[in-house]
Amino acid sequence: MDKLFDNPWFIKILALLLAVLLYSSIPHTSSKFTDVNVPGEQSTETIKDIPVKVYYDTENLVVSGIPNTVDVTIKGPITHVQSAKALKNFEVYVDLTNAKIGKQKVKLKIRDLSDKLTATMKPTSVTVNVQEKITQEFKVEAEFNSEQIADGYSAGQPVVEPNKVRITGAKSDVDQITYVKATLAVNGDLKSTTTKEAQIQVLDKSLNKLNVTIEPETVKVTIPIKANSKTVPINIVKKGTPPEGVTIESIELDETEAKITGSESVLDSTESVRVEVDLSKITENTTLTLPVIISNGVTKVSPQLVKATVVVKKEEPKTETKTNAEVQKTISAIPLNIQGLAENVTAEINDPADQSVNLVVNGPSESVNELGPDDFTVTIDLSGLNEGTHDVDIQVKGPTDVEWTSDKSTANITITDNA
Repeated sequence: MDKLFDNPWFIKILALLLAVLLYSSIPHTSSKFTDVNVPGEQSTETIKDIPVKVYYDTENLVVSGIPNTVDVTIKGPITHVQSAKALKNFEVYVDLTNAKIGKQKVKLKIRDLSDKLTATMKPTSVTVNVQEKITQEFKVEAEFNSEQIADGYSAGQPVVEPNKVRITGAKSDVDQITYVKATLAVNGDLKSTTTKEAQIQVLDKSLNKLNVTIEPETVKVTIPIKANSKTVPINIVKKGTPPEGVTIESIELDETEAKITGSESVLDSTESVRVEVDLSKITENTTLTLPVIISNGVTKVSPQLVKATVVVKKEEPKTETKTNAEVQKTISAIPLNIQGLAENVTAEINDPADQSVNLVVNGPSESVNELGPDDFTVTIDLSGLNEGTHDVDIQVKGPTDVEWTSDKSTANITITDNA
């Protein structure tokens, strides 16, 4: 070994071997590596309600039959599928730029979708109808519910502003137009002239709504409303006979005319209204407040109450010796009771307003002096009366040994059906 190490060539060869060994143990960055393709995970998703865009001459044509949306099923690498589903950055469209007028079958197309994805649509094709677009002018008819006109009022001819509109659509649709209506919707009964905006409806002869464009879409509708009324005289109707020894010299009313409201036919047939004076209850000069009685069909009268001044002449009674002297007494606020009211209806007493009457009682002092409101029964019988306003005779029952006079002979009541 000493001889080998002393030999310079041995040392050179050994150094060369060590250098080669050291070189081969060091990695070299300049070496080329081959990429290995590992297939990614595939996925399929259905994206619902993708809008469909249509490309055509919108100024001169109308297209029908295109669905608003379609469902698109996409398939491909899961990352691309998820991105497309989240962003929806693709378009479903129908190209009708060169379409001819008439019915034709066209395919739905998709674009701006990644080339790594495949897509199918449902439906894949549709039958469309390409028609000429036309514009025509139509007169608008106003429409309202005549039953909403309050009793005693009438409606004039409605005024529509503007009274014509321009309607644009497919020629086949425009040719079917039968009605162009502006329907006025109001709440409650109409008692005065009403103006409101109304939506226009375009209908065919079967009252089906047509798919057209209306300009303007709303119009202003005015319905003139007026009250049906006239002035008639108030007649005095005498009922009964005056008590013995009493002569009626005059009856005068503070109002001699009344204004009545109702339908035109009722007004034409009504020449007067009346007040009724019960002469049997009048014993001295008095002023009565009486209701104005109207005929059926008249919905309103003004005034509703009038004052009647009654002047009487009394004969001097024969002087007689009485152990029990005759006296007179006024009994006030005797309540008015209702009888004969049918089920499911209510009655409201309009007059007398305090729902009571006052009695002037005549008779022997020992009987009259002890009398009070509880000794009399005052009623009105509503049997057989229908819904509406009525004048009903007031009936008074009391002791048989006295006589009385009521300040009210009739009551004005309103019956309402609650069914």
